Amino acid sequence: MKPKVLFLCTGNSCRSQMAEGWARHLLADQIEPYSAGIEAHGMNSNAVRVMLELGVDISSQHSKVVDCLAEVPFDLVVTVCGHAAENCPTFLGKARIVHAGFDDPPQLAKTATTEEEALGHYRRVRDEIRQFVEHELVQHLPHKLLNP
Repeated sequence: MKPKVLFLCTGNSCRSQMAEGWARHLLADQIEPYSAGIEAHGMNSNAVRVMLELGVDISSQHSKVVDCLAEVPFDLVVTVCGHAAENCPTFLGKARIVHAGFDDPPQLAKTATTEEEALGHYRRVRDEIRQFVEHELVQHLPHKLLNP
């Protein structure tokens, strides 16, 4: 059994979706990734676009609220924004909760003067999330759950 990891954000439209996509792409043989939000805001098209630039297609993922996953026995919950960390629902059982906050690309993009500048915010956060998933995520999992 692979450990079940939930990436939690406010609207499950951008950061948590990118994190789930990276986890599926980089660690599918080690974990079972999910994403959800405190609310469901729909998929952010720029998040889908910048992930696809690096060969990770998240277009088949969908925005959902965390209540939809109430029956999943998570081993780890990663909050990827401050609002989700502050409003994280109580997870019964053994789920460990860690916070790995990332800037909000849609919010940053509001001040951009060009589409390329706006996409630059998405790309930076995408790359930061990849670094976390690739180099830090596994250290938060109970080692006995990982396959050697």
